[in-house]
Amino acid sequence: MRTSPSYTASYRIEIDESASSIAAVVDAAVEQGAEVRGLDVAESMRGSIVLDLTCDLRDSEQRREVRNALAALPGVIVSSTADQTFLSHIGGKIEVASKVPLRNRDDLSRAYTPGVARVCTAIHDMPQKAHLLTMKSNTVAVVSDGTAVLGLGDIGPAAALPVMEGKAVLFKEFGGVDAWPVVLDTTDTEEIISIVKAIAPAYGGINLEDISAPRCFEIEERLRAELDIPVFHDDQHGTAIVVLSALINALKLVGKKIEDVRIVVSGVGAAGNAIIRLLLAQGAKDIVGYGRTGALAADDTEGMHPSRKALAEATNPRLVHGTLVEGLKDADVFIGVSQGNILTPADIATMADDAIVFALANPTPEVDPIGAAEHAAVVATGRSDYPNQINNVLAFPGLFRGLLDAKVKEITTEVLRVAALAIASVISEDELSANYIIPGVFDERVAPAVSRAVRQAVRDLPTVDIPVQEDIDGR
Repeated sequence: MRTSPSYTASYRIEIDESASSIAAVVDAAVEQGAEVRGLDVAESMRGSIVLDLTCDLRDSEQRREVRNALAALPGVIVSSTADQTFLSHIGGKIEVASKVPLRNRDDLSRAYTPGVARVCTAIHDMPQKAHLLTMKSNTVAVVSDGTAVLGLGDIGPAAALPVMEGKAVLFKEFGGVDAWPVVLDTTDTEEIISIVKAIAPAYGGINLEDISAPRCFEIEERLRAELDIPVFHDDQHGTAIVVLSALINALKLVGKKIEDVRIVVSGVGAAGNAIIRLLLAQGAKDIVGYGRTGALAADDTEGMHPSRKALAEATNPRLVHGTLVEGLKDADVFIGVSQGNILTPADIATMADDAIVFALANPTPEVDPIGAAEHAAVVATGRSDYPNQINNVLAFPGLFRGLLDAKVKEITTEVLRVAALAIASVISEDELSANYIIPGVFDERVAPAVSRAVRQAVRDLPTVDIPVQEDIDGR
């Protein structure tokens, strides 16, 4: 396991220079496998020095091992250890900030009472004005019950809150969208639907997050039908958008067409279901999905959940049966959204020439990426420490930026498809390579490209009739 910035630690160290040295401190950390990232002197006195040693580590156990190794040096005292990841979460990661000045009584009378009553009355008389006169036009609710947090599973709403806060940070940083976490202490489908409908008036869109399948399918479907604002389940459709965009470029690189290739998908939950349906919309003909019991097929659907039955009936035209390993033989594309280490590089070797492998389970991919690259032409993962990271942040900020700007009420499959095409288009023919089929998460071209594509795609969709600013008369 490699060191990671998610396990960065800082050690405050006091050194008696007559007994030890800075070099000895650094050597002790390196001997424990730490990657030293910084060495800063905090205080220096005759004969002694206080410094902060910052290291990237593999895990919390290694953090303790490094501390013990440092403390064992003669003349060295480790006065404190700080986990940088935990420090970045103290007090939460988001806050509310005012967009208007509040310097005097005049400002107060406009922002709050009595002036605010005039704006409330205007919205009461014409509800559409809420989009222009409140936060609604640029605000998304990030809703979760904490039942399917990536890599952690069902950890509940309180433990899921840091993830939702992080999502809100990404919305703002990459799309300029204000987002707010809404974690729900219920897993009841009807109750979740009822709560989201009740809070919807304050938001311009709903982003469902980390809700377990198959409940997430009904929750999204019902909310889309019953609300007049866009509803998006990122674990499904965000993943699907980025997978399709990466596959478009990977196929271009190996000279294959999506309608001609055999595609194997491991994992038919929320993400797998959405990936398959978006690939079908792009023209894929031969997709076989694999769950825990093997291949999904239309001739073996007895007892299946309706959503999985529908997926089985829409895929696997050759009626393939058997295990995932058997199904990989001669396949052109493998997409994994299941669990780690279920395949070996030898399994990848049975695929067709110029195979494409997307092993997206996190934190451990379905197959070792380095081993898979010995047999596949293109390999992608969900991790940031390998090339070609499939990351949803490439999709949802620009998607919602476009949806909010266009003031549409719904998200269609075509909107998702064009978002994928927009992400893929960011990489030019000259830039395209086996290690660069998808833009990096900090590529500033991505969100504007997605936003533009979405705005163009939604021209014929139902929109909110919002008065222009000139029509906002006082009362």
